[in-house]
Amino acid sequence: MSEAIKLHYDVDGKDFTRAGEASGKIKKTLKDIGYPPEIIRNTAIAVYEAEINLVIHAGGGEIDVEIAPEYVHVVLTDHGPGIENVELAMQEGYSTAPDQVRALGFGAGMGLPNIKKYTDEMKIDTVLGEGTVMTLKIYVK
Repeated sequence: MSEAIKLHYDVDGKDFTRAGEASGKIKKTLKDIGYPPEIIRNTAIAVYEAEINLVIHAGGGEIDVEIAPEYVHVVLTDHGPGIENVELAMQEGYSTAPDQVRALGFGAGMGLPNIKKYTDEMKIDTVLGEGTVMTLKIYVK
C-alpha cells in the first residue's frame, strides 16, 4: 500500500442492530491489507466502543478513517448533546446510558476507558449542545 486508504461511514443512531457494522468493515479492510493482528484488534475494539457511543449518546454520527502504512487514524463526529464532564466520563464504570440501553447489555461505563486503552492517541473535543469530535490514532509498530 503506497497511498493512504480513506473510508467513511454514517452511523444510524436509531438502529442498535446495525451498531458495530462500521468497525467490522474497518477490521475486515485491515485484515485484507495484511496489518498485524494486534493493530487489527486494537483498532476494532476502539472503533466499536466509539461507534456504540455514537448510537447510545449522540443519535448517530460519522466515522472517517485513514489507513496508512504507519498508522490508522479515526475521526468520529456527532451532533449530539456533548460530554458534560470528560474527566468523569473517562472513569471506568461511569455511565450516562439510559436504562433501556443498559437492558440491552450496553452502557457499562467502559467505552471511553477501553478506547483509551486500545489506542496510542485519543483526543476528545466536545461542546455541550453541539456535539463531539473524537480523534484516535493507532500506530503500526
